[in-house]
Amino acid sequence: MKYDVVIVGAGPAGIFTALELIRKNSGKKIIILEKGLPVEKRSCPKQKTKQCVQCKPYCHITTGFSGAGAFSDGKLSLSYEVGGELPELIGWQQAQSLIDYTDSIYLEFGADEHIEGVSNDPFIKEIRKRAIQAGLRLVDCPIRHLGTEKAQHIYYSIQEYLLANGVEIEFSANCTDLIVEDEVCRGVRAVDSHGAEREYFGDDIVVATGRRGADWLEKICIEHDVEHRPGTVDIGVRVEVRNEIIEDVNKVLYESKLIGYPKPFKNKVRTFCQNPGGFVSQENYDNNLAVVNGHSYKDYKSTNTNLAILCSHNFNQPFNQPIAYAQKVGELTNMLGAGHILVQRFGDILDGKRTWQKELAQSNVKPTLPDAVAGDITAAMPYRAMTNIINFIQAVDIVVPGFASPETLLYSPELKFYSNRVRMDENLDTSLRGLHCLGDSSGWTRGLMMASIMGVLMARNLTK
Repeated sequence: MKYDVVIVGAGPAGIFTALELIRKNSGKKIIILEKGLPVEKRSCPKQKTKQCVQCKPYCHITTGFSGAGAFSDGKLSLSYEVGGELPELIGWQQAQSLIDYTDSIYLEFGADEHIEGVSNDPFIKEIRKRAIQAGLRLVDCPIRHLGTEKAQHIYYSIQEYLLANGVEIEFSANCTDLIVEDEVCRGVRAVDSHGAEREYFGDDIVVATGRRGADWLEKICIEHDVEHRPGTVDIGVRVEVRNEIIEDVNKVLYESKLIGYPKPFKNKVRTFCQNPGGFVSQENYDNNLAVVNGHSYKDYKSTNTNLAILCSHNFNQPFNQPIAYAQKVGELTNMLGAGHILVQRFGDILDGKRTWQKELAQSNVKPTLPDAVAGDITAAMPYRAMTNIINFIQAVDIVVPGFASPETLLYSPELKFYSNRVRMDENLDTSLRGLHCLGDSSGWTRGLMMASIMGVLMARNLTK
């Protein structure tokens, strides 16, 4: 089967590559290979079962058309300062221009016109002042909140648009390898739901497998000598507090992005994916690895706000397996929770004791992840990461009084798999001719918007 463009992965990067090729009237024959299901067939049964049932062959939250991000909180960051290092490759002005353009496409497909975090409220100055006093940096970023449930409708519309305009989409197609001949990437091999292997050839091969496929892409790069280097791996926790604690900040910023370098290690620690009135959720990766995330709906709200606190780890020689390192941390935490997400009160961490289920039942902060297991996350979290997280939470308490309350909940593990950084030039060409790597799996982006604009840029480069 021969195509002009073969796209592996139907996350935002792959979707917007195909979408922009259509809008440019490229006339190219395009196929997208996605190992998950169409949008309309993606659903998590946990709302009914109240516990994770380990969906097979893949978790519906992390896999399928529109990828993992659209089924978490559905937020578009509208500033080039947020979402990875792509602006270092293409320049911040071009990055911001692409964000503005891509945002207009989301609006065409039904995104909410309201933008969060653009208030001129003088309280923002007070928040910034507190952040400076705490040794933190407040990053302003306008947010377009799609909402977990509304994002599914938007991406369904995009899916149908692609199909109506001649893009072929093969679902339940698990890409296993690249086809490389004469030092040129000619295509990919994929296995369908029946176990049959097929080969797809193309003039340009675009791999956009998202965080879910970061580990796979790293192995592919090693096998085919695609130049790359270990990047940053994020290990952290999902924090949950009552809305009353943080509602003043939520009203003016919606998502307050704070960055710090706490002593003694001075690693970068940041907040990420803040969900006012949201719900803590579980995602499952290969080998039954359970990690924590957060959902935020447009119309369905809880009494809590959750956000991630992530500690960035950079490794030097001789170690070159940061993704495997993070997975081991997650596996150990899962072991302690008997396969479930662990949750612990911040006060118990400071007191050096585990949390018991009866203590959670008596707390003001009720967990929104019903099957999380009360326990001791410090027994699995590396000392360096745990120390950074504790000191960062205490610094945030200066910005948001009550954030470091004894009843504040910490869920673990929160892991972000995008550490492999594929070497590319400004045209998104890798060291292997014919191969392009996009989105979070490439190590250059983090989040929906940056992955989307990388797809737009890829399409424009393919139509020059």
